[in-house]
Amino acid sequence: MSNEQQSETRRMTMLQDMLSALVSRGARLMEGRGGAHSAQSLQALSEALLSSRGEASGVALASEILRGFDTLDMEARKEFLTGLAEPYDPDAARVEKAAEAYRASGDNAALAELIAASEPPRQELLRRLNLAPGGTAALVHMRETLLSLLPDNPALQRVDADFGRLFSSWFNRGFLVLRHIDWQTPAHILEKIIEYEAVHAIDSWDELRRRVQPADRRCFAFFHPSMPDEPLIFVEVALSREIPSSIQTLLSEEREILSPDKATTATFYSISNCQTGLRGVSFGNFLIKQVAEDLAHEIPSLKTFVTLSPVPGLMRWMRQQAEKDEKGLAAQVLEALETPGWHDDTERAGKLEPLMKGLTADYFLSAKRSDGQPLDPVARFHLGNGAMLRQINWLGDTSPKGLAQSAGVMVNYLYDLSEVETNHEAYAARREITAARAVRALASANDKKARKAENGKKDIA
Repeated sequence: MSNEQQSETRRMTMLQDMLSALVSRGARLMEGRGGAHSAQSLQALSEALLSSRGEASGVALASEILRGFDTLDMEARKEFLTGLAEPYDPDAARVEKAAEAYRASGDNAALAELIAASEPPRQELLRRLNLAPGGTAALVHMRETLLSLLPDNPALQRVDADFGRLFSSWFNRGFLVLRHIDWQTPAHILEKIIEYEAVHAIDSWDELRRRVQPADRRCFAFFHPSMPDEPLIFVEVALSREIPSSIQTLLSEEREILSPDKATTATFYSISNCQTGLRGVSFGNFLIKQVAEDLAHEIPSLKTFVTLSPVPGLMRWMRQQAEKDEKGLAAQVLEALETPGWHDDTERAGKLEPLMKGLTADYFLSAKRSDGQPLDPVARFHLGNGAMLRQINWLGDTSPKGLAQSAGVMVNYLYDLSEVETNHEAYAARREITAARAVRALASANDKKARKAENGKKDIA
């Protein structure tokens, strides 16, 4: 751990000690209130917290509410969170009166009153809950519960909106700390890297060592000062001489370890969000760009920054296309993919390659949501960050997961640091997808294959 990280840890420890002292003082003021809690008792404590003026009692109340929430079963948690919905909405009469006053005068005092009247009281409640030791992490976990309840409880959307607004502020990039994760990182954090890896599973400590210890491997994570032992998001990076096209080769135990000063390419091959409760709060774009800039400074020989990314929505989209046209190209390819072990059959896989690459190009360039963005969530992330869709890789991931979600197809997104802002603006303003000429050529060739398929001409093994 660096001196800067050690200093940050010491500061956070001192702050936690001070807050613990406040809790101890407040606990004496609350003596007799402890014990088991219900949703109703926590709602009463929440009202007390909002009306509290004492610092010690406020911190103690916040701690008791968060402790009590952890003891509730899911039904009681839903009841408590639902109690934060309509009862904690802004006072409509106050808002209307403030709006009329602002329209009449337009002065700063009237504007301040309008802003204050429009803010839901639950935002202030969440701010006060955050005063408790460990309050930030506890609120992140509370929102995780909230998100799981949202689909069946639309009234909770207003509560979630306030969580989202506050988290976007509290987890602003200016507060985040970037740490290099290596084999010397404390074990309890390494365990979380294993647990949170969401793209390519880490099955053992030996596998983790292969990803963070060699000279041509890097791992970086964002942390928040209020959650110093909980990574928010992390990225794994491979250094190489060329752009990799296969995760099997990149993670091979037999690969030759490359000296960093010989590397020309840095590949981001796994990006994992760690906190479900922070869904919708974007860290990935900042992480990739900062890591790319830091690596470029550390290793001057690096000229190319790319990803090796999955295509999680490809097979689902192909099945939808097949349902629309039972004789179309997608339907014919899906039929061929049903043969067990098809990817080990060199001849069959060779015939499928140009067809799957063409379908994949069509998927990226033509398949859109109602808002004009690509269907694929990974594509939305990288294209929105200003990357270019550079290359489609056949059988890039032959794991069961890779075959199931994309027939093994992976792609490279290129992060040209001199072009990312231009690409980002084109995507954000006009939904333009920046793609290499070779990718667009695949989509064009796919149109011809699709027409042949419609005419009943099969060339699939």
